[in-house]
Amino acid sequence: MTQHQNNEMQSREQAAAQQTVMKTRSNTVRLAKMGMLVAISIVLVYFIHFPIFPAVAFLEYDPADIPILMGTFAFGPLAGILLTVVTSVIQGVTVSAASGVYGIIMHVISTSALVLTAGLIYRRNKTRKGAVIGLICGVIAMTAVMIGANMVITPLFMGVPRDVVWQLMPFIAGFNAIKAGINAIVTFLLYKRISGFLHRV
Repeated sequence: MTQHQNNEMQSREQAAAQQTVMKTRSNTVRLAKMGMLVAISIVLVYFIHFPIFPAVAFLEYDPADIPILMGTFAFGPLAGILLTVVTSVIQGVTVSAASGVYGIIMHVISTSALVLTAGLIYRRNKTRKGAVIGLICGVIAMTAVMIGANMVITPLFMGVPRDVVWQLMPFIAGFNAIKAGINAIVTFLLYKRISGFLHRV
């Protein structure tokens, strides 16, 4: 092997090692920022939660999905699902412990529908228009999915007949549409302002 070939090999090895270090650092920073988003989500739920419709006071609005949506736009739809599951579990055993397993399951289903739909659309078109379309479709997806989820899961966990759940469906659908809509609007207004921080390594 000539000296030139040896130098080239050493250069390639150094470049590969540097790329590995940078990738490890990037992944570590990304995980730290995702952890921060989870923490912010939990804190928001602790301080902000209130019923939208007095007739169904158990359906409370909270802004937990805002940090999750921001993480989805920054890191992708799969990261959004991970943020959803982690946040739902932590929230379900701390600030929303009264809702138990039922609350965790419903949170995972509703927010997953929102972030997966919005995230997939935004990933294909990372523009303001893409964000708007993604968020609108996400709101629609969450509202539709939760109609089915409530018809199937709520009777099993709450012991309520399906016809009773169906009678409450206008409130349930309206609640999910309003909750997701508010969180989508706030996400759209704030995301560009903090996206630089989220993407910074």
